[in-house]
Amino acid sequence: MIEVIGLSKVYEDLKLGPRVALDRLSFSAEPGEVFGLLGPNGAGKTTALRILATLIKPTSGTARINGFDCETQPELVRHQIGYISANAAMYDRMTAWEMVEYFGKLHHLDPELLAERMHRLFDRLKMNEIRDVLGGKMSTGMKQKVAIARAMVHEPPVLIFDEATNGLDVLVARSLLDTVRDLRDQGKCIIFSSHIMREVERLCTRIVILHHGRILAEGSLQDLHREHGHDDIEEVFLDLISKEEQRQAEQAQGDSAAMEALR
Repeated sequence: MIEVIGLSKVYEDLKLGPRVALDRLSFSAEPGEVFGLLGPNGAGKTTALRILATLIKPTSGTARINGFDCETQPELVRHQIGYISANAAMYDRMTAWEMVEYFGKLHHLDPELLAERMHRLFDRLKMNEIRDVLGGKMSTGMKQKVAIARAMVHEPPVLIFDEATNGLDVLVARSLLDTVRDLRDQGKCIIFSSHIMREVERLCTRIVILHHGRILAEGSLQDLHREHGHDDIEEVFLDLISKEEQRQAEQAQGDSAAMEALR
């Protein structure tokens, strides 16, 4: 499972001063669940997921994957997760098969077990036709399939999808979403980040809506519809963002007026 408790991340900007990317974020996700992170660009989704993937460290707070701390036990965490992002970086001179095999070897899988898993993955993801295609000659959709296969080859219990359908055509995106459903049904714990409302509606059992690193709402689709008086998650989202931006504008005006009064 995934546990996030009071997670904050502050970046230091020499010109503008500290920039808060995450502000005391807390949530949890269970096996057999697709937990959605929904928010506009810059909301903090990728920062949160990069912390969970042990790629960056938090400023404060705790993130754990199956009981292992993402900051103090990164090697153990990496064996528990598969991380798929929109940036499916490939080695230009390696084939699809060689890349997935390479990642399996990094996880010290027995050669026979690795070969068995790879054949199963290439069948499931319909990758046999690109088995011998070099990374430098792959389309975006091909690269994303390889990224999914290499993230799944060690059969991690937790999978992290960070805007994974960005840049994919409709057919490949649909195939990826079907794969996520299959993984959920297999009991995987999945965290799925997106700014595409329909993807979140189709997949996620629970949702967090983020804005400027803060949670504006959390719950199932039904709970959010009922609580905010809209039958469409996009309307819930737009309503929450609008109200938060209005609140921030009013707070900024109040702060400005207070500063003027002190002069």
